[in-house]
Amino acid sequence: MNVKSTVSKILLVAGIALLVLFVVADWIGIGENPEEFGPIQITGIVVGIILAVAGWVLLLRSRPQTRP
Repeated sequence: MNVKSTVSKILLVAGIALLVLFVVADWIGIGENPEEFGPIQITGIVVGIILAVAGWVLLLRSRPQTRP
């Protein structure tokens, strides 16, 4: 396994974890207002999506291309 593949998997998992954490922040009691999404929650969700997509793209690029 190369370094690029490892980094891409870490980014993907960290992005998904961050996304889930900020989506359920109000339910688990770490959000400010359970009635609405705050700016910090929205920022965390966007950052989580960006990290997950970046990890996914890197993971796809790190795999060897096979052609028939």
